[in-house]
Order: sequence, then C-alpha cells, then structure tokens
Amino acid sequence: MAELIVPDPGAALLLLLASGAVFAGFVDAVVGGGGLVQIPLLFGVFPNATPAVLFGTNKVASVVGTASAAVQYARRIPLDWRMVLPAIPSALLFSWLGARSVAHFPPDLLRPIVVALLVGVAFHTFRHKEFGIGPDISPSHPALRATVTSAILGFYDGFFGPGTGSFLVFAYVRILGLDFLRASAFTKLTNVATNVAAIHFFAGHGAVLWLAAAIMATANLAGALLGSYMALRRGAPFIRRVFLYAVCTLIAKLSWDIATH
Repeated sequence: MAELIVPDPGAALLLLLASGAVFAGFVDAVVGGGGLVQIPLLFGVFPNATPAVLFGTNKVASVVGTASAAVQYARRIPLDWRMVLPAIPSALLFSWLGARSVAHFPPDLLRPIVVALLVGVAFHTFRHKEFGIGPDISPSHPALRATVTSAILGFYDGFFGPGTGSFLVFAYVRILGLDFLRASAFTKLTNVATNVAAIHFFAGHGAVLWLAAAIMATANLAGALLGSYMALRRGAPFIRRVFLYAVCTLIAKLSWDIATH
C-alpha cells in the first residue's frame, strides 16, 4: 500500500486533539465511550484521511489510557479472575474476527438496532434505581457467562464499535451480577484486548497517523488517570451517573447520524 500522506494540521489543531483526548480518556476510564469525543475530532482535523486510518489512530490513542485504567482498577478492585481470565482472550479473538467481517457486511446497517438497544439499556438503568449499586450477586457458570458475553461484544467492537464500553458495563452488571465499579474495572480489561486486536488489524491493513496518535495517547493517559481516580474514590453511584450520561449522548449521536445520512 502507498505511504499515507496527510498534511500537518498545525499546532493549534494538535492541541485541540490533545484537549479532546484528555476528556475522552476521563470518560473512557469511567464507563467507556471515549471514541464519541476522539473520532469526530479526528474527522474534523483530518477531513481527507480515510475512515479506516482515523479509526486506527483512535484505537492507538485510546489503548494507553485504557490499559492504565485497567491497571489502576486491577490493583484496587477485587475481581473474580475465574471470569476475567477466559473473557480477555475471547474478546481479543472475536474483536479481530469482527474487524475482518467488516468487508462482508456494511456496519452502518447496525445503527438503528444499536440505538434501540441503547434506549433499552438507558430505560432499564433509569427505572431500576439500585441497578449496579448493591452488592455483587454470584451467577451460575460465571466463567462461561463472561466468556460468551465478551466474545459477542468483542465481535461487535471489531465490527462496528460505538457503545461497546457501555454495552460491556451493562452486560457485566446484568449478566454477571457485578456492581458498576467492578463492571467498569472488568470492562477496562476487556477493552484492552479488543483495542489490541483492532490496532493489529488496522495497522496491518491501512495506516495510522502516528504523530497525532502519540499526542492523543499521552493526553488520553492523563484523562484516564483522573477518571479512574474519580471512579475509585466515588464508587458505583458516580459510575452509574456517568454511564447514563454516556448512553444518552451515544443515543443522540447515533440518532443524528441516522437522520443525516
């Protein structure tokens, strides 16, 4: 493939990307959804770049902050590693398979379905005030549940992506019986795997804007450290509020995309 040539956006636009990446890292460390901030910024700053290049750049920019948040959570939050250990390779493999499947089915056809699912997630969370706030509930066959859930949502992340963090948090609360804090911690570990798989795919089949990715990764890391600190300090109720904000924002964003395309 020919070398990708993209004009230098200038210091002011790179600073804008860095500022957006700080906020994206904060949100992503709490409940996921940092791509809602970073991807539109990348499209605005690099209008002539292909979507695959910008998605790859976003993944590289995100993985450092996601990994940092995962480490912070893993060090401080007790997790059931019987669920976590099989879930991570499952998510990685199926994320890679999802990315390979993009060529065979237009991902944009999923937008209406994803919006409907997110509305259901928001409605369920709003209606059940104690959802994800109380103590953990031990489900039957936790390892199998975690592996299958991570495989399905890992495939979705590789294939389409928007809302993966929110879907993972919700699924880990609903299916695995975790509270929002532990679900968010589990989600960060899963997201690291799906991001690594996506980076492998995009770097191997296109290109990454490495300068922009490096600047954004540094800023994303700063936001992630702040986000994980706030989540650990304030606990499940804080994460629940941010989760609802992220889901509602994603519903609005995807609905706008459907209406304007």
